[in-house]
Amino acid sequence: MFLKQFIGDKAFYKKLFAIMVPVLIQNVITNFVSLLDNIMVGQVGTEPMSGVAIVNQLIFIFNLCVFGGVAGAGIFTAQFFGKGDHEGVRRTFRMKMYICLAAAVLFMVIFGLFGEGLISQFLHEGQDDLDLAATLQYGREYLLVMLVQMIPFALMQVYSSHLRETGETMVPMKAGIIAVLVNLALNWILIFGKLGAPAMGVVGAAVATVISRFVEAGIIMVWTHRHPQRMPFIRGAYSSFKVPMELVKKIAVMGTPLLLNEVMWSMGTTFLNQCYSVRGLEVISALNISSTVSNLFFCAFFAMGTTVSVVVGQLLGAGELERAVDEAKKLIAFAVALCAVVGTVLVLVSPVIPEIYNTTETVKALAAQLLMVSGCLTPFHAFCNTCYFTLRSGGKTVITFIFDSGYIWCICVPLAFVLSRFTSLPILPLYIIVQSLELIKCVLGAEMIRRRKWVNNLVSK
Repeated sequence: MFLKQFIGDKAFYKKLFAIMVPVLIQNVITNFVSLLDNIMVGQVGTEPMSGVAIVNQLIFIFNLCVFGGVAGAGIFTAQFFGKGDHEGVRRTFRMKMYICLAAAVLFMVIFGLFGEGLISQFLHEGQDDLDLAATLQYGREYLLVMLVQMIPFALMQVYSSHLRETGETMVPMKAGIIAVLVNLALNWILIFGKLGAPAMGVVGAAVATVISRFVEAGIIMVWTHRHPQRMPFIRGAYSSFKVPMELVKKIAVMGTPLLLNEVMWSMGTTFLNQCYSVRGLEVISALNISSTVSNLFFCAFFAMGTTVSVVVGQLLGAGELERAVDEAKKLIAFAVALCAVVGTVLVLVSPVIPEIYNTTETVKALAAQLLMVSGCLTPFHAFCNTCYFTLRSGGKTVITFIFDSGYIWCICVPLAFVLSRFTSLPILPLYIIVQSLELIKCVLGAEMIRRRKWVNNLVSK
């Protein structure tokens, strides 16, 4: 029976949902509050919304750099945990700390010195005659405050990723829920000047985000240190800062491509948006609405990516290689089926959601069209995403680098650059052509999974 190899039993889905649902809930709440945050800023005007959207593109590169930093060590964390090696888990925790704090300091310096010039690259005249100088000023003000959240964000990712990789998904979820509720409440107070506070606009949105980052990091860190019996790796985690050179080399070999991949992929995505922005500032506003709404729906395959990392990584670390192959197939199939439903819902609601924003009719119409495109491509994004995490679980980080960053920089970016600079193609067909390249990537991902080069136990010795 062909279909049976893609459908699991009751125990399989019980394990899947136990890992996926808490991550999904956290992501949904986080992205729903981001949507509300986006709508609140949008009520101030199109220029403030565009300035914040541009800065968030830059912050996105930092966020992905941190994700990449924890990912390389995370491969070993999941496998060490599957093996029952708590000292190995402890050592990967230290490596994550070094990498993420270094990334936070580096990006604070870069954005502090060159932020204004980077924002300016996205500012182009469009048909609605929006104020570019005001957009730049809003973006600069927002960025300067957002630099503060980089340290707590890095710490939060170190701890929360370690908890997830060792099977504890509920605590990061609860901390995330509390943090986004704090963020939402403070947004309402600080953006619009409620309860006696001054109306701070985009600066208020940034301050709310900074405070919520400290809250989230504090909750996760305090819980971890107060429950050493459940998280044995935290015992003695700071008694020494040494990591065996052999492990450092292994993490560097596998982690460097992952780190570079996240940075290069996020930079590639940002560059694509910069190419789209050549068609006018309205495009940035529409992309901001589209990406914020789409991310809420994309939570489904983001959560499945985490699930694949944990399930497949632990099976590989435990030496159950054939079971890892079998369950990887089922996880990929479930992700595609789930996201086909999610994508259909996104297409259906796409004409309605942009109407919530206080922006121009041009922006609303374009945002609705971009959302429809995203909805149609959601199952394909899910397939590529779960293929990526499957390959990564087995340590094939060079292959994942080529599959992800190599693809976007060698295929998507050149095509977007040529079409945006050397043709008069309108933004919608330009966007559809570039985004549809995901279909080719699906074929490549399927072939890589079929070849089974990723089926490796990295901690057998």
